[in-house]
Amino acid sequence: MDFTPTPLAERTQEKMWAFMHEHVLPAEPVWAEQLAELGPHAHPPVMEELKSEARRRGLWNLFLPALSGMTNLEYSSIAEITGWSPVIAPEAINCQAPDTGNMELLHLFATPEQKERWLQPLLDGVIRSAYAMTEPAVASSDATNIATSITRDGGEYVIDGRKWWITGAADERCEVFIVMGKSDPSADPHRQQSLVLVPRDTPGLTIVRHLPLFGYQDQHGHSELLLEGVRVPASHLLGEEGAGFALAQARLGPGRIHHAMRAIGMAERALALLVRRAQERTAFGQTLASQGTVQDLIARSRIEIEQVRLLVQKTAWLIDRSGARAAATEIAAIKVAAPQVANAVIDRAIEVHGAAGVSDDTPLAYFSAWARALRIVDGPDAVHRRTIARRELKRHRPGTDHTSG
Repeated sequence: MDFTPTPLAERTQEKMWAFMHEHVLPAEPVWAEQLAELGPHAHPPVMEELKSEARRRGLWNLFLPALSGMTNLEYSSIAEITGWSPVIAPEAINCQAPDTGNMELLHLFATPEQKERWLQPLLDGVIRSAYAMTEPAVASSDATNIATSITRDGGEYVIDGRKWWITGAADERCEVFIVMGKSDPSADPHRQQSLVLVPRDTPGLTIVRHLPLFGYQDQHGHSELLLEGVRVPASHLLGEEGAGFALAQARLGPGRIHHAMRAIGMAERALALLVRRAQERTAFGQTLASQGTVQDLIARSRIEIEQVRLLVQKTAWLIDRSGARAAATEIAAIKVAAPQVANAVIDRAIEVHGAAGVSDDTPLAYFSAWARALRIVDGPDAVHRRTIARRELKRHRPGTDHTSG
């Protein structure tokens, strides 16, 4: 395995860091002021300025290999940089979740008409989208539990169900929902589900409420949806009937690389803030940086960040080389490891900042909330640990011996 940055990766990293320092990080207080004035789910005008600048610099749709020419490993370093400002930077370069995963699905499986109506505007950054899988009444970490019904009625599909934690729905630019539901409850458990494209203004689709994340209302929102007799043309089916589960799994591999690397970016910024605070703050006659306990926090943070970055890079390399199925264990591992490391580093930074760390004077409180949420979204830690354990047990099944030379 060789994780040495390619010339393309190096050039793009340099451009991304320049964009971050010259535009994104200075825009953070402007973003906050505009949201405070316009409302928590408004679209701050500064974002359009950032998007225009990103496109001018060639920093656009980097997540999609077919357009950017970047491998998952090459793009992973860019995703980490955006993690320094996880609310603003990903959207500024049109690489924000859940749109990235939705664009990947549309790119791979949509019809020409679906691509023209939804994929191209998403690639242009003029609309947003949502992925509606999770439901309040079932354990949605097992997608075979999904209870929303998708029923064929002549030339239409009729959808009934309730969804929640649907990211992106609060943004009025969100024009389409990719809805997962059961189209054939009698089929094999992994062939019961289908994906259907539902425009935002479809009758019967109600946005019930926007759910806070540890008290924060994100600009894009995490919403509860009610679908009552929602009718869409049969042409809005994404892929084939019964392929919903497989398509959903195809969406997750690269997306988990993106989430993990953004979590590492948050951890890196938290560590940088920790170090600066330790160097500037004096207590009991000396700087915090000279105290052994604080040095220990710094050292452990650096070790853990380096370890988990290597694991994510290995996972990206495996996906590039052999596909997501071959990297299933590693994908599950990074989903557990990266947010946990981010949480640990962010918590240490909060400790060194004291009361300032739990305020909005730094991004640490929000980072803490979001890093903890990452341990639940796309399946909780326990589910991924279960996956890893099962694969390990299978590898060491009775009759095999990996303990001797």
